[in-house]
Amino acid sequence: MIEVLRWPLDAPDRRALAELLADAVNSGASLSFLPPLGADEALRWWESTLASARPRSFVLVARDAEGIAGTVQLLTFWSPNQAHRGQLSKLIVHPRARRKGVARALIHALEQRAAHTGFSLLTLDVRRDDPAEQLYRSAGWTPAGVVPRDCLEPDGSQSDTVVFYKAIAP
Repeated sequence: MIEVLRWPLDAPDRRALAELLADAVNSGASLSFLPPLGADEALRWWESTLASARPRSFVLVARDAEGIAGTVQLLTFWSPNQAHRGQLSKLIVHPRARRKGVARALIHALEQRAAHTGFSLLTLDVRRDDPAEQLYRSAGWTPAGVVPRDCLEPDGSQSDTVVFYKAIAP
């Protein structure tokens, strides 16, 4: 089941999201953080993000019998000339739910809700050669280009970022 999260969240959902983010970052995912990321820091980030969300931004979660199985966000832009565009961010799937279609379901749900909310263009960025790069390609997203040395890695090296877009019908 996929649902839109509403602020304020209950304690179990806040903890689950914090643990999901910390686990993903500490397992090597490129999600704007560097390891080690503790659950307390991840919790503070989620609370700040959800409390200060822009109008029309939203967070989706997928649930299974054990709780939150995955999440994704749609971020919006402040500028009036980009009111039609949103950015997919923080697609994270719990290890127990991987390879079960959760990521695709979250992407599809985000696209549908974004279209229903009036967006006509979505963007995202992903570390080059990350498994997510192929996921987005197979989900119909178009690569727009590569930003060299855009992402700092835990060992101090830098990796490239691939920018994707997808036109959707509002």
